[in-house]
Amino acid sequence: EEEGAAAPSVSGVYFTCPLTGATVRKDQKEKHLREAIQAHFSVDPVAASIMEIHTFNKDREKVRLCVETMAKYLDNICLHPEEEKYRKIKLQNKVFQERISCLEGTHRFFQAVGFETKALPLNAVAAEGTEEYLVLQEEAPRRLQELRDARERLLSAEPMRAQLQRQPLLFRPSAAAARFQLPPDFFSLTAQELRREQRLRAEAVERAAALRTRAMREKEEQRELRKYNYTLLRVRFPDGYILQGTFYARESVSVLYSFVREALRDDWLPFELLGPGGVKLTDENLAFNECGLVPSALLLLSWDAALEQQGSPLRPELLARAQSLC
Repeated sequence: EEEGAAAPSVSGVYFTCPLTGATVRKDQKEKHLREAIQAHFSVDPVAASIMEIHTFNKDREKVRLCVETMAKYLDNICLHPEEEKYRKIKLQNKVFQERISCLEGTHRFFQAVGFETKALPLNAVAAEGTEEYLVLQEEAPRRLQELRDARERLLSAEPMRAQLQRQPLLFRPSAAAARFQLPPDFFSLTAQELRREQRLRAEAVERAAALRTRAMREKEEQRELRKYNYTLLRVRFPDGYILQGTFYARESVSVLYSFVREALRDDWLPFELLGPGGVKLTDENLAFNECGLVPSALLLLSWDAALEQQGSPLRPELLARAQSLC
């Protein structure tokens, strides 16, 4: 950091792990999720392998095709429990290789439901050698309900996602409410890449300003907004207190309204939020990056004109933790 640079408005972007409840920073999130899922194998290996498949394979279409094919293998076993051919999966099978073997966690799932890797003799007449198969243990067909349950869990699972921490903070009235100093976590690009991008863009704007149409400018602005993954928002109340929280740039305005209501002593109180320039945020379905509220913004809260306030509208426990904004 440069000497004398202002302290960041928030120390970074943080997440809560749904498995462990631990708070982890953005750059540690993936590593922590892997460790948490790995540890869960000792508790529930079927669940852990399903988490692995759905969480770490990012191509959702490939995952869909994979789990549907895996489910078909289990279907055949459950429909024909006495037929040995359905209890064997040839590892070099083309479909298995292209749809299943290439995805993380799939082999561990089969192991968890009772398959073992075995080298079996070649079937061809006079052929020598062996081929590798996944073979269901002999006692497993007697546990058909467990296989059906595993199949349903596999098909209905979703990626395990760490929850973004809002990091709610309340600040006392301050003239610095509109000044933001964001850490690198808030940007899709690294800080160095972003500075270079901004410099190049400024030069390009200078050269082409006279030639660009309004539509071209708006398109470029939208492209700029997509560079931000997160946004730091502040809401100033009529009494000057400032509520701050961290959000995904693609989250909707309705999430901010809910965030503010959670901070109120009486969450039924009607209010409006005004964005920069005093524009009312009336469409709660719009995303923050569609409203120009990224990577940071100061909004104003306005009460219903007929509403009479008695004391602070904020929750007492929140007021007790109010900080000074430097």
